[in-house]
Amino acid sequence: MSRARIALRRVGTVTALTAAGLLAAAGIASAHVTVHPESYAKGATDGVLTFRVPNEEDNAGTTKVQVFLPTDHPVLGVLVSPQDGWTAKVTNTKLKTPVKTDDGTITDAVSEITWTGGKIDPGHYEDFNVAFGQLPEDADQLTFKTLQTYSDGKTVRWIEEASGGEEPENPAPVLKLTAKGTDEGASSTTPLPTSSKTSTSTKSTASSSDSTARGLGVAGLIVGVLGLAAAVFAVLRSRATGPRAK
Repeated sequence: MSRARIALRRVGTVTALTAAGLLAAAGIASAHVTVHPESYAKGATDGVLTFRVPNEEDNAGTTKVQVFLPTDHPVLGVLVSPQDGWTAKVTNTKLKTPVKTDDGTITDAVSEITWTGGKIDPGHYEDFNVAFGQLPEDADQLTFKTLQTYSDGKTVRWIEEASGGEEPENPAPVLKLTAKGTDEGASSTTPLPTSSKTSTSTKSTASSSDSTARGLGVAGLIVGVLGLAAAVFAVLRSRATGPRAK
């Protein structure tokens, strides 16, 4: 076999492996439990948080979702939107440090929301909407540790926090809190959704800008790799089929 043909085969193999690796990385990243939008202004009022829960198992459905809300920087005025097929149990906890508001002093807040009775089938996801009255002003981000239980008894603990800039294997959903008046993140007021029903055909309007950016970035990398492979292929092919010296 000529050197040119060997080189062409190597280019094709490297291209295929690179593209497959990039697509796999994108799929893994998008399968985490996430909160949307990814940011709000500090002290934002009358908004909605959407917890997106994808089913990662091939032979089991998600039958229970537990979201734990922080109590050191509590989310005030939490209301759970009705979800078809699911029953929500809301747990309140007495705050160690009461929060003073314009309407008075708040001494307890929601610390856990548990959804049961429904099912998320393999290859599907569900959006769980939670309205809030006010977000804290004294934090830069809120971490919502989440437990996802499957019909086969397996529980995935989405509780790990990022350290050193690297994403953990089972990251907890994180909401960034931005400075008031900045353009970053969601507006301080978000209308309540008109429908709480969520499926693969009718999904929540809340979207994740980081997952969109990740998808575009991966697509760009793949296009770049394919373009480079095509260029190398053309050069090697011209060398392999070009006129030979007499």
